[in-house]
Amino acid sequence: MGILDWFRNRAAQFDAERVSDETLHWAVDKAIALTNPRLKLLPDCHKRLVPAVATTIAFLRAQVHVLPAVRPISQSAWSADPALRAFFVAPTDVALLLGRAESLRALFDSSPELDEAYLVLGMAFAEQRVFGMALHGNVVQRDVAQTSVSFSDHRTRICDRDEALLRRAIGVQVFEYLVGHALAEIGEERTERQELQGNRSLLRARLRLLQQHGPGLGSMFGEGPAAPAEQARLESELLENERQLQAIGGGESALEAELECLQNVLAKPQDCLLIEPKQSRLSPMNVVLEQGSSEPAVEVDFAVATLRGTPPMRRAFVIGRVARSELPAPQQINFADASRYL
Repeated sequence: MGILDWFRNRAAQFDAERVSDETLHWAVDKAIALTNPRLKLLPDCHKRLVPAVATTIAFLRAQVHVLPAVRPISQSAWSADPALRAFFVAPTDVALLLGRAESLRALFDSSPELDEAYLVLGMAFAEQRVFGMALHGNVVQRDVAQTSVSFSDHRTRICDRDEALLRRAIGVQVFEYLVGHALAEIGEERTERQELQGNRSLLRARLRLLQQHGPGLGSMFGEGPAAPAEQARLESELLENERQLQAIGGGESALEAELECLQNVLAKPQDCLLIEPKQSRLSPMNVVLEQGSSEPAVEVDFAVATLRGTPPMRRAFVIGRVARSELPAPQQINFADASRYL
């Protein structure tokens, strides 16, 4: 199975309740296919990767359990949900987000029986120290040091039919991110081995192409897949890349270095990625308030993912449930207006 087959068959294999031999075998095969198919030439390659992959799967299972609870996401729920009011400045921003959710629209279009779907809402998250007014008892104090939080760059790339499938899909995305992290380290590792020097350009090209082909290896919060024509070009380049990797003869020492790097990353996934549940007590202006404060405040729950790749990334996210009726109608091109500019 080639790398494009893995992308075309991105089944949700990571079960949070159990780890079967089939799951472990699938994950090892996928790690090899995404990194370098020639790793299979090494003696006991599959057996040597099993412990590290098992560690990563255990890590993924733990991460799945700390993911935030599902919350409805809709323009109509904005006024009643303090979390949505913290995430979005206005209810119309929710509608704009859903209107841009092409993967969600495609899911509903392909499944007319679905009344609702589940998605990951990712957001840029920033904490900033500011000076403002605070209420202490009945006294208003000025120039008080405070922490203000902000949410921006709202994106939703991953969606599925139900919550269990979505959580498993997140596991697949994270696994691909970790393998991509290993691939980046392999490409950047400085070594005097002639074989690895010769492969470096291929490995870098492979990483770049994989990151552009879909959301998994970049991160589940990154850019969406390329346009169909661009994807066709990337598929062609990926196939050529695999052909060149397969054609390189010898180089066992280089392959050993690549396998060791992949093992090291998968044996310590917490060094590459961390997902933490977070609860903030926020004012209507998104200022963090202490428990003893008498000002109006709400508890807002979400999760923060810290990705330690290149470049590093820190994103807040929640799992949302969206009704089909909340999806805005697709925008239509006004050809009459467009013709005036031709």
